[in-house]
Amino acid sequence: MFFKKIHTRIKIILVVIILLFILVIGKVFYIQVFQYRKLNKYASSLWSRNLPIEANRGKIYDRNGVVLADNLTTVSLVFIPNQIKNKEETAKKISEILNVSYEDMYKHVSKKTSIERVHPEGRRLSYDVADKIAELKIDGVYLVKESKRYYPFNTSLSHVLGFVGIDNQGLSGLELMYDDYLTGSYGAIKYFSDAKGNRLELTEKYEKPQDGVNINLTINNDLQLVLERELDNAVLKYNPDQALGIAMNPKTGEILAMSSRPNFSPSQYQNYTVEEINRNLPIWATYEPGSTFKIITLAASLEEKTVDLENDTFYDGGSIQVENARIKCWKKGGHGAETFLQVVENSCNPGFVVLGQRLGKEKLFEYIRNFGFGEKTGVDLNGEANGILFKLDNVGPVELATTAFGQGVSVTPIQQITAVSAAINGGYLLKPYIVKSLNEPETNTVIKENKKTIVRKVLSEETSASVRSTLESVVTNGTGRPAFIDGYRVGGKTGTAQKVKDGKYMVGNYIVSFIGFLPANDPEVVVYIAIDNAKGITQYGGTVAAPIARTVLNEAINILDIKKPVGASEKNYNYNELKYVDVPNVVGMNVNDAMSLLKQFKVEYSGTGEYVEYQSPSGGERIYEGQTIKLLLNDRGNGN
Repeated sequence: MFFKKIHTRIKIILVVIILLFILVIGKVFYIQVFQYRKLNKYASSLWSRNLPIEANRGKIYDRNGVVLADNLTTVSLVFIPNQIKNKEETAKKISEILNVSYEDMYKHVSKKTSIERVHPEGRRLSYDVADKIAELKIDGVYLVKESKRYYPFNTSLSHVLGFVGIDNQGLSGLELMYDDYLTGSYGAIKYFSDAKGNRLELTEKYEKPQDGVNINLTINNDLQLVLERELDNAVLKYNPDQALGIAMNPKTGEILAMSSRPNFSPSQYQNYTVEEINRNLPIWATYEPGSTFKIITLAASLEEKTVDLENDTFYDGGSIQVENARIKCWKKGGHGAETFLQVVENSCNPGFVVLGQRLGKEKLFEYIRNFGFGEKTGVDLNGEANGILFKLDNVGPVELATTAFGQGVSVTPIQQITAVSAAINGGYLLKPYIVKSLNEPETNTVIKENKKTIVRKVLSEETSASVRSTLESVVTNGTGRPAFIDGYRVGGKTGTAQKVKDGKYMVGNYIVSFIGFLPANDPEVVVYIAIDNAKGITQYGGTVAAPIARTVLNEAINILDIKKPVGASEKNYNYNELKYVDVPNVVGMNVNDAMSLLKQFKVEYSGTGEYVEYQSPSGGERIYEGQTIKLLLNDRGNGN
């Protein structure tokens, strides 16, 4: 009986041991199979270390592949404190090289952390400084690659591009708006260390960083640089409070150039005020547009057929009475009897009051809103304003009258150029945009692409053609003559807007503007220029802004390869204006006969003889009357 009990106990113990053994095997199996990755990750984190490698930020290009925002490779200082044997000596040497206090550097080398980034004094080091640190060859002191943002054209397009902070994070402009795309993923050099942090002689592993996505803009950098130059010239010449310009393709809504003054250098943003950095005036500024707004009243009147420009007449006595307000024309004494085409050419305020009255407030404001005023255009930039319009219930006869010629409403430049584009492109209001595409950095595969977006139809093609023709007449015969380009069809409208301060209109302080386009029969580019409080000159859009717009448009002809149209309009010259004339071809003629054809020019001779062998400029060219023509003479009459 006794031995039987012992035998039973042995069996029980044996079963328990077997069960425990099975349990241990099961646990080992579970750990090895099911928890391997998790535990391996824990273990790896104890003896694996990463030296971070920063990715390149995505580049920003213009429409032709010109780099507008690039990267420079720099290095930054990183400590692994456990590997630094002599912390005092290391802190002393590094502080001397970086020209910082020993105490601050000692705090870095003594940190109880696996990796210590020396910030900010050790960031974005010059190569001279980095070489001095590398020559020390101190264990635990590492120099890791970083990328620094670089803007090749400095202040050009600064408000659009924006800028980045010390950690390459976007802080304004496109750099901020597309930061998630532009920012790449960090890589690393992985190495192994013991429990004390000492580096082990094991194979290192390199993880390549992933560069950010590239951005291609609609901007044409050549045209952008022209606009920048002309705004700089305007600042030097007129010392304005502010200045701005936009160029757009009216057929697509693509922004070709955009800039404003004051501007800033994205690489040195710390040296500028918040206002200078953040105020992208072409989309942010709101002000009364003045006479450029008359284009909307003109377009609405033509579409509604409330005016016949050629046959309807108006007498401008210098002012018009609307209830208790007398609205004056800019020309003292007025323009007298004129057709409504001449009302537009002369930018006659009383005449436009009549156009507004014929439309009525409901219809005029319907068109104003259809052209996009009073709401954001949706341009893909931060900081766009809405502008301000009268509430229809608050529009009386005086408000209707002033709105018709661009006073009492507040608009943005981007609204202006977008609305005028709709008036001249066949009647389509388009959404303006500046980002053409987002592209994968290695393969250049398009990730996201913006295309022409029609918001709505606002005019018929017939009306749009009439608007184009009328605005061409403004440049050839009216207030826009300073924007005329010989041999090309240019349309446009001047603007001179009063500024409001403390609820009152300022005296002698205006925003003068001009919006112009070419070719007038089939516009490929439209340019808007506005100068705020130009000094030392009579403040009119025609005298200040139109010549600037003309220069930009003239340069755009070659930059955009705009062909010379057939049947360009002849300018209606004032008595004091220089006149373009065709140069006669006098090669092969007798000198006396040649001189009879060249009476409008100065003539210089070289060579001897009675016949013209060569002339410069050649026959058929157009130059100003009174300019010099050079003739080479010989004794042969065949021109050879």
